[in-house]
Amino acid sequence: MGVTSLFLIEGIHLTPLRSGIFLDERDKRRASYQRFRMGIGILSPSPNPPRISCSIPPYANTSLEIEKRWKSAILRDSRRSSALQRPEPPNFEIGWKRTKEIKVEKPKGWVVADFLDKLETLMGRGQFGSPALLAKTGEIVAERAREEAEVLLAGGEVEDRMVTELNRVLRLMEMDLAMVRAAVKEETLAERVEQARARCRQAILVALSF
Repeated sequence: MGVTSLFLIEGIHLTPLRSGIFLDERDKRRASYQRFRMGIGILSPSPNPPRISCSIPPYANTSLEIEKRWKSAILRDSRRSSALQRPEPPNFEIGWKRTKEIKVEKPKGWVVADFLDKLETLMGRGQFGSPALLAKTGEIVAERAREEAEVLLAGGEVEDRMVTELNRVLRLMEMDLAMVRAAVKEETLAERVEQARARCRQAILVALSF
């Protein structure tokens, strides 16, 4: 077997193999070519190769299904947001909302009340210098309050009887301040100042009622 020789059998050339089996030259070439094609993936070793299906699997999402899902999600969100909106409770259950309307507008006599309030604060502090100076300040404030009341009366914003009542209380306050000026003792001075403060607060209430 070490010497290579050719045998002629019915016109077919045979080549010897080391195992002693003789193959046809054409079959050998055909087998090597098939092995080459199988190596590069042209042929499949399985007798029944899988077929590629063009049908869409059931779990695939088409554009129509995606659009339906998007619309249903929008509807669910709108229902959820509308469900979160609580109705307004009755008035007796509202803590942050007042049932009665609060008037924020200033009254007509707030200017007069502001003058008198400053005088009342000065008398309450007790630091007004001398009794004579306090009496003079009270006279100036009372005169200014009368002027403002006359302006309101001329404009027809307040009634005549309200202005008359204010003038009466202011006159009583001036009389009390005159008694403060004539006071000698500290106790008498403190009592008359408190009485003048009470008259001033009364005048403030009358001015706020315009």
